[in-house]
Amino acid sequence: MTNKEYIKAYTEYISFEKRLSKNTIKNYLKDIFKLEELNNQEPLNKIEIDDIRKNISSLHSKGLNGKSLSRMLSSWRGFYEFLINRFNFIKNPIIGIKAPKSPKKLPQILSVDQAVRLVDIKDESFLGVRDHAVLELFYSSGLRLSELTNLNENDINLSDETITVIGKGNKTRILPIGDMAIKAIKKWLTLRLKFLDGSSNNSALFLSKLSKRLTPRAIQYRLKFWAIKQGVPENIHPHLLRHSFASHILQSSHDLRAVQELLGHENISTTQIYTHLDHQHLTEIYDKSHPRAKKK
Repeated sequence: MTNKEYIKAYTEYISFEKRLSKNTIKNYLKDIFKLEELNNQEPLNKIEIDDIRKNISSLHSKGLNGKSLSRMLSSWRGFYEFLINRFNFIKNPIIGIKAPKSPKKLPQILSVDQAVRLVDIKDESFLGVRDHAVLELFYSSGLRLSELTNLNENDINLSDETITVIGKGNKTRILPIGDMAIKAIKKWLTLRLKFLDGSSNNSALFLSKLSKRLTPRAIQYRLKFWAIKQGVPENIHPHLLRHSFASHILQSSHDLRAVQELLGHENISTTQIYTHLDHQHLTEIYDKSHPRAKKK
């Protein structure tokens, strides 16, 4: 059989037996055609592990990052597993090949001044009061977007100034809420009660004007709206407030374990990226402040 026939058989397999989405199929085939191109249309059963190493090295030298290369290797590996099972190919030349690791990108954060400016909303409208409570709570407790949208009214304990959230893996954690967030939430709860006026039994903490639970997309939109209105010149997204919360807490406390607990990270290695942010912050302060370190 020719390469074209093998690829056709694989396309039918992932389309009708595995029932993958059109987009996934398109991406898999794109990777397989790339494999053919890199090996000058060499018969698939003639491609060796050294050829794959050269392919990956060539793509990496042209700027393809580790994540993209890893995805491509996964596509090739699955294709060869199919060829082994269906057409008795002897070996899978992708086995044991790993993509080069990409350097971890540090998350973007707001400065303390930017974060305070963003969440300090002075607007007495329905949307203003609600959004003020949303943003204050985001920054106060470092919530994930899904954790915030899933909150119910009874998850807030105003007397203890805590909130109960269900994070990844359905793990529950209790988090403190800052004074400014408590004030904003109390104001919102009063308005929420008047707005519902007994017409809905929706338990969601944050509601739209239609008395429905606020969606993640709606929060993303409102966050961008307030960033523009409050004059915060950053690419604002909900996780940015979580990153900023973690970095600002760590800068002040230097207690990595506490930040891990607050964020709900299972492994402290996930939290350790914020130590790099803290070091970056200290370096920037040093560069700006030390008389022998100032940039000319």
